[in-house]
Amino acid sequence: MSSDVLAEEFEVLESIYPTELAKLSERVIRIDVEPEDPTEGDDELKLSLEVHFPDEYPDVLPNLSLETVEGSLEDNEVEQLLDELRTVGEENLGMAMTFTLVSHLRERLSSLVQSRADLRHEQETEKERLALEAEEARTRGTPVTVETFLAWKAKFDHEIALRRAREEDEKLKGLTAKEREEYKRLGTRLSGRQLFERDKSLAVSDDSLVDEGAVSVDITQYDRTTLEEEEEEDKVTFSDSD
Repeated sequence: MSSDVLAEEFEVLESIYPTELAKLSERVIRIDVEPEDPTEGDDELKLSLEVHFPDEYPDVLPNLSLETVEGSLEDNEVEQLLDELRTVGEENLGMAMTFTLVSHLRERLSSLVQSRADLRHEQETEKERLALEAEEARTRGTPVTVETFLAWKAKFDHEIALRRAREEDEKLKGLTAKEREEYKRLGTRLSGRQLFERDKSLAVSDDSLVDEGAVSVDITQYDRTTLEEEEEEDKVTFSDSD
């Protein structure tokens, strides 16, 4: 390609990339490339594309190199981008291709930034999901079934029995031998409530205990004075003349 044709392409590129393009020599330029329509919160990523135009350009590919200006790229990501640019260049041999190469690179950077944002969102969502499941498991506890309830009740009853046994031992420690014996004897005696719960027939009315044919006595019918006089008459009187 003649210098005039290359200079014409440089002129078009300078009008499109007035601040991004730097002309390093008659056949070497450098263009800073960023993702298309970057949004706030996205990873910052800017590359510098350096293009060396051989004499046979555009019938042969230009020599391309990439350098990271902002952000970070793995070496394999840089190589993948260069391979893609060479593929695009081969599809445009015979014509000015620098603008096409830069446009493709911008699209690929946008896709790369979006992929990173999607991955970060998925990781945050998964982290929140795991945290929520852990909290639900902590508050929900173990589902109750017949088997788990019976197992819990057996353990609970055993713990209560042990606690009562300890309390019983503590009570007995403060008693004398006689007091302990009496305490144990009273402890085995059934209370009135326990007797009632064992035999409901004990709850009969007092009226049923009265013998048939018995006569009711009203003590108010008796006069105390009359009783005393009758007692005096029954006494024996002794005379001196006897």
